[in-house]
Formats: sequence, C-alpha cells, structure tokens
Amino acid sequence: MLEAGSGTGQHVVHFAQPTPDIIWWPSDLQAAHLRSIAAWRAHAGLANIRPAMRIDLSDPAWCPAMHDGSGPQSLLAVFCANVIHIAPWRVAEGLFAGAARYLRGDGRLYLYGPFKRDGKHTALSNSIFDTSLRDRDPEWGVRDIADVEKLADGVGFALIEIVPMPANNLILVFERSTKGAASA
Repeated sequence: MLEAGSGTGQHVVHFAQPTPDIIWWPSDLQAAHLRSIAAWRAHAGLANIRPAMRIDLSDPAWCPAMHDGSGPQSLLAVFCANVIHIAPWRVAEGLFAGAARYLRGDGRLYLYGPFKRDGKHTALSNSIFDTSLRDRDPEWGVRDIADVEKLADGVGFALIEIVPMPANNLILVFERSTKGAASA
C-alpha cells in the first residue's frame, strides 16, 4: 500500500500498526516531510513500513522506485489524504494517472479530505477553508466530487463508495471500471 503525500508520517504509522501483513510505502515530495517520515518510522520500529519514497504526484510517472526495483513492484492500494485540495489540479491528474499505471488490476485508490457535492460545500467550515486555500493559491481549493469522478473515469477508474468521516471530510473509494478494464 502506498501512501501518496504522507506529510509528517504519523498516518502511515497509525495505519501500519494494526495491519502487520500489509507493507506500507510512505511518500512525499518535500524534503522536510521525508525526514519527518523517517523519524516516525524509526520511532515506531514497525517492520511493515518501508523507507519513504520521494514522489512528485504532478508527474504521471511519479514513482521512479517502481521502475528501478527499489520500490514496490505492484500496489494493492494507494491512499492519499489531504493532498488534492492543497495542490494544483495537475497533482490530482498525476495521482490518478500514476494510480492507473501502478495499481494492480484489483487495486483501489482512496482519497480522504473535504469535497464539494454538485458544486456546493457540504459544510460552512469547508466553504471557509476553501476560501482560505484559494486566497493562499488560486490553483488550490476543495474539489467537487463530480470533477474527481470525471478525472477518474478518464484513466479507467470508477467511484464505488463515498464514506462520511468526521469534521465534514469524506473518503472516496475508486476501483478500475469495467469500461476501463475492457479498454486496457
């Protein structure tokens, strides 16, 4: 399982503790985050967390370690939390393109964060958050589920589940669509 955009590394440790049979590959682009992930990994001492990989999600071939043999050979899942709203849309495009490339046939992509539904925020707090993000960078912002679905469909994935989470967040679960599997 690859965590795309691991940030500090605390989430990968949290998920890896109760799942010793799953190998976790944390990743991030920022050097400070990669150092923090290494520190969390060392502190946790879990055998199922591999060294963090530097991944640029805006590049559709984002995982050089998948090509050079130092990373996982195939992925069961990609988990990405709180990334696509604090990044330009090209990061979401690269995330999905890379997931289509690296996930095995039965693999899944999980996105966690705030999302809009039908162009509307699901909570006032998400609307305020969206405004603050766009004020910091006009390319950032809370994404609409329909836009993410369209992006997913373009690379052969279908949204199969929406899971409500605390603090007005959602988990969107994607798997290869039958249409995408037939054309691949």
